[in-house]
Amino acid sequence: MRKVIAVMNITIDGVCDHTVMLADEELHDHYTKGLNEAGYLVYGRVTYQMMEGYWPTLVKKPTGDPSMDDFAVAIDNIQKVVFSHTLDQVSWKNSTLAKGDLKETILHLKAEPGRDILVGSPGMISALTRLNLIDEYQLCVHPVIAGKGLQLFKDINQKKVLKLVKSKPFRSGATVHYYVPVRE
Repeated sequence: MRKVIAVMNITIDGVCDHTVMLADEELHDHYTKGLNEAGYLVYGRVTYQMMEGYWPTLVKKPTGDPSMDDFAVAIDNIQKVVFSHTLDQVSWKNSTLAKGDLKETILHLKAEPGRDILVGSPGMISALTRLNLIDEYQLCVHPVIAGKGLQLFKDINQKKVLKLVKSKPFRSGATVHYYVPVRE
């Protein structure tokens, strides 16, 4: 059975804002490897539209920075499932619009054979956390205090206990913490 893995960059104060993160070659290479090893990437509308507005452009017109260009190709190639109540269609390569029930759709994807399912948007991570469908959290904490912005777990109103299973530090000071939920 596939695992559902929440993957998110956050600041020390829990904010999801890519404009304040310390993305460098090492971090891009880390996420490129993760995308290449996964089977699906799940997004909500907002994150999908932000990513779709940027990365396909780099595939068509590479920057010359191998880490950025390789990441662009990896995110372009992965199967993307987009949950939205307002979009009528998605146009990014390998993207599918999911209008059905979130829980049913994710459980169906989990039951299929294949590679793991990455969840890459704050709203989807919160929703799947509330449904107890996240098998692992890979939270990359950047040594930045944003002071304001979208909190990753702002919609969670019940305690969730996680167990740290490993950490991976980067030269930038960012560290990916790998957690699994403690099921009660």
